[in-house]
Amino acid sequence: MPTWIKNLSGLLNLFLQSNCPLCQRSTTCNLCEYCTRQLQTCHHKNPSALWQKPIPVFGWGVYGGSLKRAIAIMKYESQPQVARPLGQWLGEAWLLNPPNHDKRLIVVPIPMHPSKQKQRGYNQAALIAQSFCQTTGLRLKLNGLERVRETKAQFGLSVSERENNLVEAFAVGQELRRRLDAPVLLVDDIYTTGATASSAIQTLCQCGITVLGLAAVATAVKDTHSKKS
Repeated sequence: MPTWIKNLSGLLNLFLQSNCPLCQRSTTCNLCEYCTRQLQTCHHKNPSALWQKPIPVFGWGVYGGSLKRAIAIMKYESQPQVARPLGQWLGEAWLLNPPNHDKRLIVVPIPMHPSKQKQRGYNQAALIAQSFCQTTGLRLKLNGLERVRETKAQFGLSVSERENNLVEAFAVGQELRRRLDAPVLLVDDIYTTGATASSAIQTLCQCGITVLGLAAVATAVKDTHSKKS
């Protein structure tokens, strides 16, 4: 390779470098290699371990440690770029171990209330879903669901309080109001008690829309096949 090309490549890499949002190390990617390795230790060996009724869940990793921190930074420290690798890893896991092979699947992210999204500036579930669909090739309906009632933060609430908090919180979005023959896969950042997913599924089912399940970056329910960090 000519010297001038090497020099140009070095200059481009220098300009393209930024700081990793998790550790501030210099990197040309969304996350540095060190943080990527740390996050990979949270990965479920069997992402389909929770794919069972009443709410089938496909989870990429265990909600804890570096993954919990990455999600918190993404949501609360204005670091939306973290969603891209998380959605990509979720998509790669889906392609390797798909619990369902229906190529007609429509992906719908769990929505935020407009006022909350305006305050944050983005919906992390939507960003994860975009990256997930870019990886899997599945169709995305960003506005398949709407959050029509502003709710309290779910963190710190009991199971019954979470369920009551989400009563009639969702409505079917414009993109799904016409006849739909394909099943829906919901996408969210975290799956904990299932209250949010249950409310969303109920809303869609009441309109005759089949919901296959939920794909989440992290699940608070550990399975026996997860890697030890």
